[in-house]
Amino acid sequence: MSSVVAAGRRHLPRGWSDLGRQLAIWFGFAVLYQVARGIADRKPPSVAFAHGRAVVDLETRFTHRLYELTLQNFVDQRHVLETVVSWTYWNSEFTVVGLAVLFVYLRRHDSFVRFRNSVLIANVLGLFGYIFMPTAPPRLLGLGFADEHRDGIVNLAANPYAAMPSLHAADALIVGVVLFSVCRSRWAKAVWAVWPAWVWFCVMATGNHFWLDCIAGVGVALVSMAVVYRDRLRPSFAARRA
Repeated sequence: MSSVVAAGRRHLPRGWSDLGRQLAIWFGFAVLYQVARGIADRKPPSVAFAHGRAVVDLETRFTHRLYELTLQNFVDQRHVLETVVSWTYWNSEFTVVGLAVLFVYLRRHDSFVRFRNSVLIANVLGLFGYIFMPTAPPRLLGLGFADEHRDGIVNLAANPYAAMPSLHAADALIVGVVLFSVCRSRWAKAVWAVWPAWVWFCVMATGNHFWLDCIAGVGVALVSMAVVYRDRLRPSFAARRA
């Protein structure tokens, strides 16, 4: 037992107790997500489909086409790209976010709390969107998109009507900004600089989000980070006025 305690002191920024507290926060949010999904699921699917069709009408009114369908057709004709895009969609929201949070916690701990709070606030805002405006994704609307996401485990864990706002888009932006700021390698900075745009491309090319969903997700991320980093933003605004 003493060796475990010593290992915690040696490798963990604030010991095992703080790690346990952080895990409790994340698992607590997971419970909150499931509660929110339960509330959203009480609404008939027709509501989510109506909202999805409203997004289609709004997009086609301005662009006269569905660019998301064009992106999916482009990707489907290139097997390697299709595989990478699918992998990105499945892993960007949980695997990459989880590893990014762990990296910042262990190696850049001074930036951890703000990073954690930005992700959590963005996701809480997203939950309100799912409760009050459940929206079907493009792949479920019968618009010609390929629907390759019917896995039973995925359907059990995920909310099928959580397209608006896109938390994939929101979390990718937060991860990209924070990792770009804390990584020291130029290569790492280059990767994280393009990460948000790449994720936005992937979620549209897989038929899981419209570009309006992504814009809403970006808005959620910006609001979240503005709240968390407001004390850092004030000096810059003051300097500009001066």
